[in-house]
Amino acid sequence: MLRELILTGELTAGQPLRQRDLAARLNVSQTPVREALRRLESEGLVRSDTHRGATVAESALDATEENYLIRAALESLGAELAAERVTEVELAEIERINTEIAGLADDDPRYGGLNRDFHFHIYSAARSPMLTSLMRLLWQSMPDGPKVVRPHAESAAQHAEILAALRARDGKTASALTYRHIVGSEHLATERRG
Repeated sequence: MLRELILTGELTAGQPLRQRDLAARLNVSQTPVREALRRLESEGLVRSDTHRGATVAESALDATEENYLIRAALESLGAELAAERVTEVELAEIERINTEIAGLADDDPRYGGLNRDFHFHIYSAARSPMLTSLMRLLWQSMPDGPKVVRPHAESAAQHAEILAALRARDGKTASALTYRHIVGSEHLATERRG
């Protein structure tokens, strides 16, 4: 639960993590909170200082940018693995989802769910439970899903290129296209210029 509170940004970078307050918030004793903080420290999400106590770890990057960069690295790996393992049935479903995305108006609220389905079908095709688990954590840290500012038709065109690479069993191309699809979004390009 503490991991989720940190990843979703409910507990922010640098915020003090007082065991008594967290125990009361989570309705548990301080012992499991202490153990959880130790574990999260070993994962790098919490920093402990003898004088200041535990705090949420701070990143050199903006939380959103960090999420996109990690997603890009993991998703590109997932696309490469999926190219080797995806079935024709899975390819057909991924294509069906993308066809639906391509037909959406830019203000259609269904885009977020369909975009998530597209990406998670690729993770599933990678046949890596660890990858899928990590991707769920990253997507949970963005409660409304990744913010995409490009037109849905542009996303669908990029998805179609990834899909073509998957069909061709070209893992390297699927990986590179996926990375560019995520990191090359206007959202990150704007942040880096700003």
